[in-house]
Amino acid sequence: MIKLFICPKCGWVRTVSRKNDVECFKCSETRMIPSRLEYVKYTQMSEKERRDYVDSWMYIHKNSSTEAV
Repeated sequence: MIKLFICPKCGWVRTVSRKNDVECFKCSETRMIPSRLEYVKYTQMSEKERRDYVDSWMYIHKNSSTEAV
């Protein structure tokens, strides 16, 4: 099964098939977070829809991480 991971630092999306601990090759973040978005849905999105998804994910993730502090 192909999984999507998002970097909490830069928002880069990476697809993997077997790994659970994924690092970002764009900004060298050591721990990317799994996305709940299914790979099939991701492949059917346009580039704008993908960017909007990541922007929304980053907004929600940053807000939830600041609330925990």
